[in-house]
Amino acid sequence: MGNIVWHKTTVTKADREKQSGQKGAVIWLTGLSGSGKSTLANRVEAALFTAGHRTYLLDGDNIRSGLNRDLGFSDADRQENIRRIGEVAKLFVDSNAIVLTAFISPFRSDRLSARKRLASGEFIEVYVKCALDVCESRDPKGLYQKARASVIPSFTGIDSPYEAPEAPELTVDTEHQTLEESTETILSYLKEKSIIH
Repeated sequence: MGNIVWHKTTVTKADREKQSGQKGAVIWLTGLSGSGKSTLANRVEAALFTAGHRTYLLDGDNIRSGLNRDLGFSDADRQENIRRIGEVAKLFVDSNAIVLTAFISPFRSDRLSARKRLASGEFIEVYVKCALDVCESRDPKGLYQKARASVIPSFTGIDSPYEAPEAPELTVDTEHQTLEESTETILSYLKEKSIIH
């Protein structure tokens, strides 16, 4: 690492912000499997894109099928998964995109590490809150059923912990809020913080 020097580019983040009329940020959705992270991330991205904003969505299964296909689900692999995602998200923010991430990201320390890679105000942690029994009743991929049958070991919420955020920028309660209400909560926050206009 001693021979690596960060190369400064001619076009800066400020240049990109001025050209696009928006600020780069990461909307980091975290919550249990089945809480609605991917559905909500897709809806928010679609609303932003339709309004003319530069966006990108990083989804857990998509990332694990390519960039992180070499990782399993041990604690160490989960930490590395989130570390890589944090680095990719930072690149997107630097490119002036609003990047949405939809990952369980069960450990507070990993989410904090991702936050520390970004400037103040660029990391927006959104706790997609939903009770375990509700997530399990939804079980869109049949994962809880497999975890309960010991087919999937170390499954978050069953035999591996999920550490809920202690002070997220936003909490959306998908057990009691509609998808439209949760989407509007996030969009309103982005406007309030002047990330979008």
